[in-house]
Amino acid sequence: MANEDSAALAAVGPRLRALRHQRGTTLTRLAELTGISVSTLSRLESGSRRPTLELLLPLARAYQVALDELVDAPATGDPRIRPKPIVIHGVTFLPLSRRPGGLQAFKQIFPPDPSAGERTPQTHEGYEWLYVLSGRLRLLLGDRDLTLNPGEVAEFDTRVPHLILNPGPGTAEALSLFGPQGERLHVRARPAKAEER
Repeated sequence: MANEDSAALAAVGPRLRALRHQRGTTLTRLAELTGISVSTLSRLESGSRRPTLELLLPLARAYQVALDELVDAPATGDPRIRPKPIVIHGVTFLPLSRRPGGLQAFKQIFPPDPSAGERTPQTHEGYEWLYVLSGRLRLLLGDRDLTLNPGEVAEFDTRVPHLILNPGPGTAEALSLFGPQGERLHVRARPAKAEER
């Protein structure tokens, strides 16, 4: 058992280095995010510094991964995701995927908000795919004002000013996939028949 623990701890350094390279960040930037010195981070990655909870917690937060991913904890055998709701501007986001990098999936619950309130369309890096499950959603996208009904889908570059709200009267629910810039959802569709064109 002690050998297994030692092997697991020895594997943390290479895992941290691989994760940092995967995310394309530097030791200096990681030090700024975590408050851990560059030399300590370097020693952690090389294996010359033993990982402790005090060091791993801020790293897990900076990388937005679960602590057990950093130490390669044994799987519990439970594949279920237990989302923790996040509320932003009254909209509830339920994360449906575990990994923060790459494509992320969310269920969103929109309370009625017939006026856009004081909010203005926002922009940020990324690409979004939105599928309406129930209710109606109003998508302000650039100079377009669209109403999406159940079963309708929209996909858009989030660098275009956008705002999603529920014109009411009831609650609206949607599934959303969000990815970094350049990473789009690839949907396969059958070619249209000649009479459909």
